[in-house]
Amino acid sequence: MESRVGPGAREAVFAQLSDTGRAEQVAQRLTDGIVLGVLGAGERLPSEPDLARRFGVALITVREGLGILREAGLVETRRGRDGGSFVVADDADHRSLITTRLRGLAQVELSDMAVYFGVILAGIVERAAERASAPDAERLTSWLAAADFGAAASARTNQGGFFLELAVLSQSARLVHEQIRLQAEFGPLLLLGLDGEQARADVAAHDLAIMHAVAAHRQARAREAAGRLVRGLSEHLLAAKARIERGGALDEPISA
Repeated sequence: MESRVGPGAREAVFAQLSDTGRAEQVAQRLTDGIVLGVLGAGERLPSEPDLARRFGVALITVREGLGILREAGLVETRRGRDGGSFVVADDADHRSLITTRLRGLAQVELSDMAVYFGVILAGIVERAAERASAPDAERLTSWLAAADFGAAASARTNQGGFFLELAVLSQSARLVHEQIRLQAEFGPLLLLGLDGEQARADVAAHDLAIMHAVAAHRQARAREAAGRLVRGLSEHLLAAKARIERGGALDEPISA
């Protein structure tokens, strides 16, 4: 599967972990990258020593994390000169993992995550609107014009990429770092609502409003558009949570 992502999306997946002693965090970070489409089907992951260096963990921790992914059917390990760990294409497994993760979180936790995500994004778009140059705005406009929101998988990948493009335009190292961390932790859940065609159209419209506000240096308007975007995504997420609790399927469209 080809995915159109900028370097920021991959940086989010491979950013250093805050707790360096848990193989589960390695597995979760890579799982998020696979579910978001940043790590495509058939892609070879970085070597174990490279993953250990990027995540800031011990080599044995990476090996244990990859073992968790193998058991979950998300990666396979091949031996030989062209060997390594490769992403397995199985969307059913990916959805099952997300469903399990969603069941384990209370609605209040999901709401709290969405509020915090919204606060960080509001700061990012405000700073981007303040600091983005004309060439920056042109690049963002071109990036968004080429983004594909026609299908759920591509929409999730491109929406994650758009968040990170905005973070870079904020020119704030702290905001970039926090957006990367949040996106790796919460992104796969927050973007669940993009299964629905109308939801994808709504998100694309919000993105366009943010882009125009940033290009025009309209900070308040950028914050308002970002708030509408996150509120919409949060509503879809909570609807998915409620549907799962009632025994429904995750892949039913959340909005028509």
